Amino acid sequence: MELGKTIKRLRTEQNWSQETLAEKAYVSRQTVSNWETEKSYPDVHSLLILSDLFGVSLDELVKGDVEIMKNTVQNEDAKTLKRLHWLGIGSLFALMFGVTALVEYGGEVGRLLGCMLAGVLAVVIFLAFHKMEQFKEQNDIQTYREVLAFLHGETLDDIEKQQERAKRSTRKKLYIGVIVVAAAELLVAAGVLVVQLLQM
Repeated sequence: MELGKTIKRLRTEQNWSQETLAEKAYVSRQTVSNWETEKSYPDVHSLLILSDLFGVSLDELVKGDVEIMKNTVQNEDAKTLKRLHWLGIGSLFALMFGVTALVEYGGEVGRLLGCMLAGVLAVVIFLAFHKMEQFKEQNDIQTYREVLAFLHGETLDDIEKQQERAKRSTRKKLYIGVIVVAAAELLVAAGVLVVQLLQM
C-alpha cells in the first residue's frame, strides 16, 4: 500500500513528529506509527482529517491505494470466475463420460451409482453456472468479449459495450433453450434408468 509512505512523506514535509500528527489527528502516536508501517489503515474519518491537515485532496492521499485495491479485487474476481468456469466444465465432462461409463459397464450397481452421480453433478453444474451468471451480472459482463476483457483486467470502450449488450438477449434465450433441453434429456434418462431398475 502507498498510503503509509504518503502519510510519512507529508508529515516529514511539515516537520511534524508522529506525536504531533497524532495530536492533530486525534489519535495515538502508535496509531500513526501503524499507519506509516502499514499495520493498519485509517478509517474514513481519519482520512478526512489527514486530508485537511496536509492540505491535499482525498484523491491525492489515497490514489495509489485505490488503484492497488481495484486491481487486487479485479484479480480476485477474475480468479473466482475462472474457478467457477472450470468447476462447471469439469463437472459437465464427468457427467458425460463418468456417468456413461458407470451406467454402461457397471451393471446394476453401476446404474444406481450412475443415477446418483448424475444427480449430484447436475446440481454442481447448475450451481457453478448460476453463480457465474450472478457474478457476471454484478460486474456487468455478459458476452464472451466482455468476460475475456474482464479476465485480463481490461475494459471495452462504450461503442463495443453497446454492441455486446445487443447480443446479450439473443444469447440468453439460446442458453435458456440449451438448459431446458439438457434438463429434459437428463430427466428422461433418469426416468428410463429408474424404470429399468424397477423391472429387474
